[in-house]
Amino acid sequence: MFASDNYSGVHPSVLGAIAAANVGHQVSYGGDDHTERLQTIFRSHFGAEARAYPVFNGTGANVVALQAAADRWASVICADTAHVHVDECGAPEKVAGLKLLPVPTEHGKLTVAAIAREARGFDDQHRAQPQVVSLAQPTELGTVYTPDEIRAIVEFAHARNVRVHVDGARLANAAAHLDLPFRAFTTDVGVDLLSFGGTKNGLLIGEAVVVLTPGLEHALIRSRKASMQLASKMRFLSAQFVALLETDLWRTNAAHANAMATRLHEQVRDVPGLRVSHPVQSNAVFATLPPAALAELHRRFHFYDWDESIHDHAG
Repeated sequence: MFASDNYSGVHPSVLGAIAAANVGHQVSYGGDDHTERLQTIFRSHFGAEARAYPVFNGTGANVVALQAAADRWASVICADTAHVHVDECGAPEKVAGLKLLPVPTEHGKLTVAAIAREARGFDDQHRAQPQVVSLAQPTELGTVYTPDEIRAIVEFAHARNVRVHVDGARLANAAAHLDLPFRAFTTDVGVDLLSFGGTKNGLLIGEAVVVLTPGLEHALIRSRKASMQLASKMRFLSAQFVALLETDLWRTNAAHANAMATRLHEQVRDVPGLRVSHPVQSNAVFATLPPAALAELHRRFHFYDWDESIHDHAG
């Protein structure tokens, strides 16, 4: 079976961490020992200014982060394939009240030139002012930005007083592909805040919003509560991240997932009638398949019909 990292189970070490946290009483809403330990661990990965805020899910993490980074009347520039645009049922617009400005990309990656199409009208009261650029690392098409590519986007955005958010639902896969620490392509290149994925890397439930630029914490805390993403028994979210990040478990899981995607790619790339449509750089393989083959493949395997208009399918 293949289809998505969401199909996978929970890593035994994470289950063990949940059980270990289930002892006695702890202060609620993040005042527990596990969440305090979590802050130390996230700072070791992202730098001394980093602050992590656990939430329940990825869409919630993105909504909370974007609300904290922008005014209610603002807009967010993103790729036309971005998860925030095509896979969150309009939550950033409905819940956060932020207009999304999708721009066309090649292989899902934003560029300065693409962002410049919508980075305008800052003083026009008739236009939703761009205040955030949101990029996914890896992208929705499995491609990975280099640190220099993200740095260029950040410099362009910051020159216009626009913040940069990274949707890092699979950030561990990007780090494994680049063979770099997290901070090398986030903190060190000027990213302001990010959504850090857990469930796609071995957790039962939970993501985290990580603030890298001081000054956003006040809005973030209130955005998390107003968006129904504040866990009362937060220790059980935080304990999972501690288990994942205090060792190299996150990297082991991500590297294995990437390797399996590479193996799949190597096995199918020469199949007649099949075309791999995007570079395989993380744990996703996108391929264009003959329509006649789909029924039988769906009977035997799980995969997504990504874009039926061009018969593009993700495995």
